[in-house]
Amino acid sequence: MRSLLKLTWVEAKLFFREPQALFFTLIFPLILLFVYGGVYGNKSNPMFGGFGMVDVSVPSYTAMIIATSGLISISVIVATYREAKILRRFKATPLSPLHLLTADVIVIFFMTAVGMMLLVVVAKLVFGLRFFGNALSFAGAFVISCASFFSLGFILCGLIRTARTAQIVSMALFFPMILLSGATIPIETMPEYIRNYARFIPLTYVVKLLKGFWFGDSWSQHQTELVVLTVMFVVGLLITAKTFRWE
Repeated sequence: MRSLLKLTWVEAKLFFREPQALFFTLIFPLILLFVYGGVYGNKSNPMFGGFGMVDVSVPSYTAMIIATSGLISISVIVATYREAKILRRFKATPLSPLHLLTADVIVIFFMTAVGMMLLVVVAKLVFGLRFFGNALSFAGAFVISCASFFSLGFILCGLIRTARTAQIVSMALFFPMILLSGATIPIETMPEYIRNYARFIPLTYVVKLLKGFWFGDSWSQHQTELVVLTVMFVVGLLITAKTFRWE
């Protein structure tokens, strides 16, 4: 356990040396918050069911942070370690490569949570953000969402061999997802045909789940989202078990 904690601390320091992951996890959501919050404010809007623009945007931006962690951080970091032969070298140490991956997941999950909390605090102080749900239910939805997208990141790890390819593929998946799922632009403002396409985007279900619990929905109201994300997690684990290579 002590070795894992030390390794986790090292991975945390390395995370802060990765500008791309740091930017999309901590800074980019705040930029969107100030842009949209500054333009529209947080007044009640019938389009959003009487909630404000910022009230609707914060859980959506949280989904974007989760997508960043799953698609970009995990896939690029693990691909880099494989390409640099770091995973193979760990086999010659008392710590297995699995310890390294566990430390990475812990750090990325923690930074995802930090990104969300930073977003919430700033939105509350600057725009008067309101929360209408149950904190434990929202936390559970957050964990489920992270698990599903982290497993998607490990699928990419198993299929992609180099860090550069991982970066290109993850970005190619990331930007269409955040633009069409409602993670950046409220899906309520999109044309009907885009909303229909959004049903085939995994991140859409994270957005719906987080927004639902943010506004006080019950678990029974989001059975579809829970089933989709759970299936994503299980399928992701199965595919990773078949495709993942240490070197």
